[in-house]
Amino acid sequence: MYIAKVVGTVWATRKHPGLVGSKMLLAQSYDPVQDKKTGKPLLVLDKHFGAGIGDIVLIIDEGGSARQILDNPDAPVRTVVIGVLDAALLSGQYYTFL
Repeated sequence: MYIAKVVGTVWATRKHPGLVGSKMLLAQSYDPVQDKKTGKPLLVLDKHFGAGIGDIVLIIDEGGSARQILDNPDAPVRTVVIGVLDAALLSGQYYTFL
């Protein structure tokens, strides 16, 4: 599980049936202490939270858990949004993302 920033949206003319109803986004690991993105963007799915470009999100990157969140044991997915963050407390420091 990690914090990421949504940096883009992905559109597809065709989707695997297990992905229908989910929004496809590009998200990049985010370090709130240094207020910077790290690593390369990854494709993530958002089915429940309505995340969009610029949002700070919590990502789970493990296929079994991702499929449970999507409530689809056959979905071809590894990374999903599990929350949109408003704030975080890290090492005693409070960070807001609104």
